[in-house]
Amino acid sequence: MWSPQPGPQADAISADWCPELFFGGAAGGGKSDYLLGDFLQDVNTYGAAWRGVVFRRTYPELEELLARSNELFLPEGGDWNVQKKLWTFPSGATLRMRYLESDRDATRYQGHQYTWIGWDELTQWATLFPYRYLRGRLRSAHEVPTKRIRAAANPGGSGHLEVKSYFVDPAPQGYVPILDEVTGMERMYIPSRLSDNAILVRNDPGYAGRLAGLGSEQLVKAMLGGDWSVIDGAFFGEWSSARHAVQPFAIPSDWLRFRSMDWGSAKPFSVGWWAVAGDDYRLGDDRVIPRGALIRYREWYGCIPGKPNTGLKLTAEEVAAGIVEREAGESIAYGTLDPAAFAQDGGPSIAERMRSWRGPNSRMGPIFRPADNARVARSGAMGGWDAVRARLKGIDGNPMLFVFSTCKDFIRTVPVLQHDPHRAEDLDTSAEDHVADEARYACMSRPWVAEAKPVSRQTSSGYRSARQDPPSWRIGGA
Repeated sequence: MWSPQPGPQADAISADWCPELFFGGAAGGGKSDYLLGDFLQDVNTYGAAWRGVVFRRTYPELEELLARSNELFLPEGGDWNVQKKLWTFPSGATLRMRYLESDRDATRYQGHQYTWIGWDELTQWATLFPYRYLRGRLRSAHEVPTKRIRAAANPGGSGHLEVKSYFVDPAPQGYVPILDEVTGMERMYIPSRLSDNAILVRNDPGYAGRLAGLGSEQLVKAMLGGDWSVIDGAFFGEWSSARHAVQPFAIPSDWLRFRSMDWGSAKPFSVGWWAVAGDDYRLGDDRVIPRGALIRYREWYGCIPGKPNTGLKLTAEEVAAGIVEREAGESIAYGTLDPAAFAQDGGPSIAERMRSWRGPNSRMGPIFRPADNARVARSGAMGGWDAVRARLKGIDGNPMLFVFSTCKDFIRTVPVLQHDPHRAEDLDTSAEDHVADEARYACMSRPWVAEAKPVSRQTSSGYRSARQDPPSWRIGGA
C-alpha cells in the first residue's frame, strides 16, 4: 500500500546494502515514513527471521510514530499488541516500538537480537552510547544478509554534535559510504529536505511558510533548510565563523603568548595557545583585530580520531612532552590549568607531574597556575561564560576573540554547545565541552569589559597588516 517518494527517500530505502544509514535534515522531509517503510519492505522477504525494534527518546514522542505506523501497517495485515507494544505481520515478522530515556536503559537489551534497528530523532539522545551499544544487538541465527540500522533526525538537540560528527561531517553532501575501521561496517548519510516531500508540499502548501516563521534565523536554517552547521539555542549565539575565524598569520614577536588547558584522560584534554594583540592589526580581508583581543593560534585536543568525546588516556608526563614539543622556539608568558589538576591524592598532582617532566637537553615541563573556575557570575563578579561571551560579542561589531581556522576542534565543538535545561546560565555539560572550559580559563586570565575604546574604521598607515607579514603555517598547526 505504501511506496517511497522518488528522490532521497527512495534512495535511502533502496540502500539496503549499507549496514548503517542516517536520513536527516529539514522538518517535513519524510523521515518517519522512511523508517517505517524501510522496515516494511522486508517483512515478507525474511518472514519470522525479520525482527525489528524502533526507538524514540520518550513515550509521548513514541506516540506520534505509533499513530503513523497504524496508517502504514494495518493495510499490510499488521496486528498491534498494545500491552507488548509489538507489531506482528502475517509472515511472522515483528517490530517492537520502544522509548529509551537514558543511556542506562540501553543495557536492558543485553542478549536481544534484531535484524533491523531504527532510531527516530537520533539527536534527542545526548550521546551516541545507546546507538553504539545496541549496534551489538544487530545479529541473527538465520541467514539475513541485509541486517541494518536506520536512523533519522533534524539538526538540533543535545546530541547534535555527535550525530553530525559521526554521520554528516565525513561527507556533508551525503551519498558517500564511509568505512568504519573499528567495526568494519559502512555507514552513509542521505540528506532530506522539505522540497523532497512532494506529498506534504502539495497537501499543505503553507507548511514552509510556517517553518520560516519559527523565530530565530538559526532555527529556520536548521528546520527549513536542514542546515547542520547551525543550531538554535546555542549557548554562544554570538559566534560567527565569518567574524571570529581567521586564516593563520604570523603572530608578531612582541605580542604576549600564553596557554590554557583543561585536563582529561578518559575524556579529552584540551590545550589552547593564545596571543594578545599588542596593537590594532588589519587582516588581509580588511577585518581588524583590536588591541587587547585574544587570538587562538594553536590547539591540541586529546581525542581519539573518529570517536568524539573519547580521550587518549595519556599520562601527565606524555602530555607535558607534547606541550613542550609544540612550544619549541616560543616564549610562553604563563599557563592556566583546570584547578582539579592541582588536587593531591596520596601523591603529586597532575600539574606537579607535568612540571617535573624532563626532556632532552634537560628541558623542563610546562608551568601552570590554577585557573579561575567560576562558571557563572556570583556576588557581582564576572563569570567565566560571561567573559567568553563578552569577548565574542566585542564592541561596535569588532570581536575581542579570534580563532585560527586550523583550530578545528574549537570550531567544531564550541559553537554548537547548548544551555543546561535545568540551569539556563550554564551550558549542558553532557556535551563535548572541554575546549569551551579551556577557553573560559583563558578569558578569565585576561579580564576584559566592553568599555574598551572602539577600533577606528579609517584606513591608516598606523595599522599593522597581515599583508605585510608572511604567513607562518608552523604557528597555526596542532
